[in-house]
Amino acid sequence: MKKLPLILSIIALAGVIALAIVNFTKGDAKKPAVVETSDAAALKGEIVYFNMDRVLQEYDMANDLSSVFQTKANSISEEVTRRQNRLQRDANSFQDKVNKGLMTQSTAQVQYQKLQEQDQSFQTYAAQKQQEIAEEQQVMMNQIFDAIKTYVDQYNQEMGYAMILVTQGDILPAPVVSGEASRDITDALIEGLNAAYVQQKGKTE
Repeated sequence: MKKLPLILSIIALAGVIALAIVNFTKGDAKKPAVVETSDAAALKGEIVYFNMDRVLQEYDMANDLSSVFQTKANSISEEVTRRQNRLQRDANSFQDKVNKGLMTQSTAQVQYQKLQEQDQSFQTYAAQKQQEIAEEQQVMMNQIFDAIKTYVDQYNQEMGYAMILVTQGDILPAPVVSGEASRDITDALIEGLNAAYVQQKGKTE
């Protein structure tokens, strides 16, 4: 009998993106918690920008919900690993018995078929969990970006800028490769987002 092909896999859980589910209460937040920095020199009608990487890193809600997501992801990963290890032990035990001639050919064939079915079941389970995590990450990404967009729109109703650009990256950030510091409104947006988050938490507690 051929050696049992051990086609076992573990869910490749992506590093938890520091993204989170953001829920803005539209009814009670008609005016955003706009925070203007004292050294902001950009005037109405001008073009400004903000750094998305910093916003995602310093947005308190993103950090809080990232922790919750990490806990769930770890739990799923541990369960997948537990099932994989159990299947691996069964496969090793089977192979050992076959090698030592401790079971008949017919019994070995039955056991081999059973292990193949268990392996297929595990593959299906792992794929489902991988899809589940991927979907949750995508939902969080959509929600947090929607929340930031909503806040930025409200913020600009107060500030009246001609355009607000978003830039990302460290080595060669895009689309804003270089810009005047006075046009960078990242600090103001982070302060405003966090202030709104504090207000939201206060209403739900």
